[in-house]
Amino acid sequence: MSNIGVPGLILILILALIIFGPKKLPEIGRAFGQTLREFKKSTSELTKGDYEEDKKLQQKNQE
Repeated sequence: MSNIGVPGLILILILALIIFGPKKLPEIGRAFGQTLREFKKSTSELTKGDYEEDKKLQQKNQE
């Protein structure tokens, strides 16, 4: 996977400003932030569940 870098990020922000306009950008950013938060929450719950299952299996194997 390639790195975008600062110049690429600036270009993306300028294009977004041109396409969506300054009034719509905060709404889009807010929606993106909420989506990202939900995604992180879901993935952390999945990995937490896997960790707990592994712990239970290890305890059963030790008995």
